[in-house]
Amino acid sequence: MRILSLVSCLSLLVALGAPAHAADKEKGGDAKEATKDAAKPDSDLPLFPAPKSVKQTAIIGGKRVDYVATVGAIQIKDDKGKVTGEVVYTAYTVPGRGASRPVTFAFNGGPGAASVYLNLGAIGPKKVAFGAQGDAPSDPAVLRDNPNSWLDFTDLVFIDPIGTGFSRSRVDDDQTKKLFFKSDEDIHYLSRVVYDWLLQNDRLTSRKYLVGESYGGYRVPRLAYYLQTQLGVGISGMTMVSPYLDPPAIGEDDALSPLPWMINLTAMAAGNFERQGKTLNAETMAPVEQYDRTQFVQDFLAGTRDKEATDRLSAKVAELTGLDPTLVRRMDGRVDIGTYLREIRRSQGMIGSVYDSNFTAYDPFPASADAKYEDPLLTTLIAPTTSAMVDFVTNQVGWKVDGRFYALSFDVNRKWDRDDSDSPVTDLRKAIAIDPKMAVNIVHGWDDLSCPYFGSKLIIAQMPTYGVPNRVQLHMYPGGHMFYARPDSGAALRRDIMASYGAM
Repeated sequence: MRILSLVSCLSLLVALGAPAHAADKEKGGDAKEATKDAAKPDSDLPLFPAPKSVKQTAIIGGKRVDYVATVGAIQIKDDKGKVTGEVVYTAYTVPGRGASRPVTFAFNGGPGAASVYLNLGAIGPKKVAFGAQGDAPSDPAVLRDNPNSWLDFTDLVFIDPIGTGFSRSRVDDDQTKKLFFKSDEDIHYLSRVVYDWLLQNDRLTSRKYLVGESYGGYRVPRLAYYLQTQLGVGISGMTMVSPYLDPPAIGEDDALSPLPWMINLTAMAAGNFERQGKTLNAETMAPVEQYDRTQFVQDFLAGTRDKEATDRLSAKVAELTGLDPTLVRRMDGRVDIGTYLREIRRSQGMIGSVYDSNFTAYDPFPASADAKYEDPLLTTLIAPTTSAMVDFVTNQVGWKVDGRFYALSFDVNRKWDRDDSDSPVTDLRKAIAIDPKMAVNIVHGWDDLSCPYFGSKLIIAQMPTYGVPNRVQLHMYPGGHMFYARPDSGAALRRDIMASYGAM
């Protein structure tokens, strides 16, 4: 999941906290003390306790699965052996098969998101309700069996990067940013975490897979290539869930390139079709994609001085999005995400989420000219995921630890040194070229405006075949960024990925 503001394109999630090494900066707090504490290292704290395990069961795919849940921490050390950080993981393993069983490492994004969303929402053996229309922060954070888990066909290891979950830096603020909050350094230390877990658990000879959501989808191809070429760890396959793959293709609201507008239009149309009761599938979306690639681009590049082209473009965009044609024409057919999400239900006083335009909440200030609200989906996530995960770790597993759990951290995201010069698509191409047996899946929800599916489709269309048709599999499902919150979409994802693993 990659953090973004309401009107920026791409990725999950906006956070509501600070990283584990920093003090809270809530309203009413002392700013000077907060700044002082934020720069204070955690090196004087005791190290995290040894890993703790508990036996559990779950009904997955209609069958009982007995497994072991383990929570522990892997130390990050500098070249002098000093511990600079501690990365917490949650592992689910089925005993008895050892190295013959595949193992999958899971990452969310942000940067600043813990892996709890993939864990308790998508592929872990237990889940808590979140991400679907009607879910509320006050709902009981009770874990139930996840019938769509992947645990029956692969062991699972969920990793929380520094500043997320319970994971923490043990150096000062400046060193933390230098060692952990940069794109290359992020890949390097997380790859080492994967290697160390495999080494510590005698799993280096297992088939190894990666899955990442949103900015985690940015991480996964780069992790795979780094593990292959630098640490000697071959990756059998990767799954990118609602991935953030090509930052340069995502422009601003006044972008000269048609790409951002093209990529967003398909997701806007999908949301409109779903509101009309249409089934979202390839057949429904094919005419939109065809228009997007052809007449839309031609009329867009004609420029707004060409009245006929702009009239034609605006009328079609209004038809596809369901927005007021007068409004769309006033915007020259260039509808930004923020406007779309606020206008589609303005008559009802409601707003949609950038992560799923059909996940809605009431606009707290509907008469205001400016948007004065947080994303409605994001604001329902923090309570159930945090409460459920902390109870699971400290109560059910019994891994006792002092410190706050950060499901999301806006502070990590704010401090992140953004360098999008190295596209993950480059490493994806290289990783595939190295290993002809690697299975690659990219999966999206039709309604997602944060990481629209059409961006990935355009990327795949430009990639070589590597001698094998459909080397990169693209799957789309009803729903948004977290489409897996819908039971049918989660089940379809499970079937597609299980088939991919089985093909190896």
